[in-house]
Amino acid sequence: MGIKEGPGGTAREGSTMDKAGAGKACASPGPLLMLWLLVLTAPWLGGSVPISPGESQSLRCAQGVWDCPLGKSFPGPPLSSGEACQPVSADPGLRHEQVGIVGGCKVPARRYPWQVSLRFHGMGSGQWQHICGGSLIHPQWVLTAAHCVELEGLEAATLRVQVGQLRLYDHDQLCNVTEIIRHPNFNMSWYGWDSADIALLKLEAPLTLSEDVNLVSLPSPSLIVPPGMLCWVTGWGDIADHTPLPPPYHLQEVEVPIVGNRECNCHYQTILEQDDEVIKQDMLCAGSEGHDSCQMDSGGPLVCRWKCTWIQVGVVSWGYGCGYNLPGVYARVTSYVSWIHQHIPLSPGP
Repeated sequence: MGIKEGPGGTAREGSTMDKAGAGKACASPGPLLMLWLLVLTAPWLGGSVPISPGESQSLRCAQGVWDCPLGKSFPGPPLSSGEACQPVSADPGLRHEQVGIVGGCKVPARRYPWQVSLRFHGMGSGQWQHICGGSLIHPQWVLTAAHCVELEGLEAATLRVQVGQLRLYDHDQLCNVTEIIRHPNFNMSWYGWDSADIALLKLEAPLTLSEDVNLVSLPSPSLIVPPGMLCWVTGWGDIADHTPLPPPYHLQEVEVPIVGNRECNCHYQTILEQDDEVIKQDMLCAGSEGHDSCQMDSGGPLVCRWKCTWIQVGVVSWGYGCGYNLPGVYARVTSYVSWIHQHIPLSPGP
């Protein structure tokens, strides 16, 4: 997927956010835009990544190229002197035709074999329509967003899951869903999802894994994703506000930088005119102007590369507009790994 492990050190999210946020006022987030919802999929428990004794409990910062105001580029996330730099992809192999997720590119075959499409029958079309994304975290379980399965009248029997597909509706082989488990603490506020926007879907039978259909790993609950790390979000969502992904509906990917909760909360308090905390501890922010997830990406995975393994750190949840200068908001997977383990076996199987 093009993320490179950087040679630099690690950073704990708390200390990095304190440093980045000290003495700063919230920047003006730009025009007020309608709230959007996201949809996508996720990982399996047997792929959890433990932290070795003596090892830092932080993800390594990814190496990238930063487009700086002075026209300079350098590897790795900027330090305090370069906080104004914006990350851009350094991998020429990722510069495909831009079309799906905002600022994204077409995904090559077998790059994200855990990506799934959540389908709902009806909505005036008479067919199984894509409503959200998700990820395969176990041969029989999908991780998605709770708001994706909160529709009135929506039951397990009214859902289907498509796996191993790059183009929506291309030779569909839909899997039945037998159980929906929403996190019991999921609730909504007027601007979005207040917390616990995470859910599990049980498939009728375990899938046979292959190069096209496979699992994404879950993080250790203690793993910290540092601000500035470059990660990836995938989905079949809108490519801009009110602009759906055009046929042939090819899966999209986009590289997004992690944004610290303090900075993210500051932006959202300003745009929403809120004094109370908006970005909770169980949320994760990522994205930059022109690089974001959008409507119909909800439930999909935000993944980071760590020690040659793809780890799902977020589930697409909510945001404000698409691709503007506000980060997207994700459910923080590390906050819910223990809850996931309560429902899914630690090894493949029913």
